[in-house]
Amino acid sequence: MRVTNSPASRKRRGRVIRAAKGFRLRRSKLYRYASDALDHGLQYAYRDRKTKKRNFRALWQVRINASARAAGITYSRLMEGLKAAQCSLNRKMLAELAARDDAAFAQLVQLAQAALKAKAAAAPGTPLSPAVAVDAS
Repeated sequence: MRVTNSPASRKRRGRVIRAAKGFRLRRSKLYRYASDALDHGLQYAYRDRKTKKRNFRALWQVRINASARAAGITYSRLMEGLKAAQCSLNRKMLAELAARDDAAFAQLVQLAQAALKAKAAAAPGTPLSPAVAVDAS
């Protein structure tokens, strides 16, 4: 007699069909199509969890840059200044401040600009330093 492992197979197939609930047409009714649709769906979910992080970081950068330019500094200089000032706010919080609290964001811009000036003064001979002698020869 052939052993089919029927109870376990039915349970596995039922689990796939239940997971495919809400899919359209035979993708939610037939095991073969439901299994394929579920596999593709899980692949898309895995990929898009990574893409979501990428998209939000880009959104935060755009928001910070818009507020930074309104305050008279570029995004890259702002981030460099905040890093030099050892400010540990992440981009999500910076974007939130930029959108909702102009006064706090202006203070952060001042902090970044002060740190950039201190950094330039500490390293003479760099392009940031105001005391760079221009060689005209």
